[in-house]
Amino acid sequence: MNLFKLSWKYLTFRPLSTGLNVFLLALGLAIITVLLLIQDQFEKKMSQDAAGIDLVVGAKGSPLQLILAGVYHIDFPTGNIPMDEAQKLSRNRLVKNIIPMALGDNYQGFRIVGTNHDYPALYEAELQSGALWIKPFEVVLGAEVAVKSGYKVGDEFLGSHGISVGSHEHDANKFKVVGVLDRKGNVLDRLILTSVESIWYTHDEGETEPADSTANHEEHHMVNLQDSVAVIGFPKTIESRDLTTLLVQYRNPMAAIQLPRLINSGTSMQAASPSFEMSRLFELLGVGITLLQGLAVVIIGISGLGIFIALYNSLKERKYDLAILRAIGASRGQLLLLIFLEGIMLTFMGAVLGILLGHTFLSVIISQNEQGVVGSLQPWIFLKQELWIVVYALTVGVLASIIPAVAAYQTSIAKQLTKA
Repeated sequence: MNLFKLSWKYLTFRPLSTGLNVFLLALGLAIITVLLLIQDQFEKKMSQDAAGIDLVVGAKGSPLQLILAGVYHIDFPTGNIPMDEAQKLSRNRLVKNIIPMALGDNYQGFRIVGTNHDYPALYEAELQSGALWIKPFEVVLGAEVAVKSGYKVGDEFLGSHGISVGSHEHDANKFKVVGVLDRKGNVLDRLILTSVESIWYTHDEGETEPADSTANHEEHHMVNLQDSVAVIGFPKTIESRDLTTLLVQYRNPMAAIQLPRLINSGTSMQAASPSFEMSRLFELLGVGITLLQGLAVVIIGISGLGIFIALYNSLKERKYDLAILRAIGASRGQLLLLIFLEGIMLTFMGAVLGILLGHTFLSVIISQNEQGVVGSLQPWIFLKQELWIVVYALTVGVLASIIPAVAAYQTSIAKQLTKA
């Protein structure tokens, strides 16, 4: 007697009831799958993007906003900071290195970041083609930007004002692609990198460069806060320029205690720790994740109840069939196993469908947020934790089958055949 085939026949006898129970279970498991995928990848990527950055310095405002804008490039900056204060901070004995950043432009939603070569070096970035920028308006594309735009080394494009899609273009100067970065799965994939001076020149009103800047771009040096005299383009005006954020690396552990307090209380700038602010963010997100997990558990519980009711009602309708099976030689244990198999097959289908739905939902979410941090997630990575989803679903199937299975086990041949 093939119990698997018999169980399948019973399940397909009522396709609507079976399909509804499977879908309801799959919906709850899909929510759990999406949460697992987002939580695992989101935390890893956020930690990866903040690696090597001890402190972010910017204009006064929300510390979390400063971190999101300066490190992850997913929020608006809190404002600009004066160059003279940034230079003063760079000379502090507690500072090992400062990476300057100037923001304010985008190309089709991808942010154009003015910085120096220390920034790609921070992430150990490698070039897929070309070289790093040297002159103003030379740019290096992140891997994702290169794929979406289709640009390669030698191509030119116009940037747009602001950091969101739909703003007006800066038509005075074109950016020229001189390099494309290899895909690293970090924030650089979604950025367009250039020199700080490129951002300054772009926003100069009425001229492409300041009047006293050097006309020969071949002699240009990039902004280095520890040696601002090296910026040939701005021998007199550099101190009147602004930056958006500074990424700071500590010289020693004492800096973690003294430097943030020194900046927040003694300057017009604000300092925020990426590790501290992201811990706070994960705590806030944890509340929402817990609520969604609770909702998923409720849905799974309802689906388990639905499976129990379906099996129990089905059992009442086919007690005669079970009695016939007993009469032709089936044991009580085989009837018990038959009902358990139905519950397990139902929940296994729900688990497989739920996991696939979860990955599909995440894929749709990512397609709608291609340029944010969500866009860097991988929807078709399967985690080991997803195996526990299958185990959880099968447990629900077993629990929902206990009472109907016991009832099948106690089926009386004589009583049921006499009734017929």
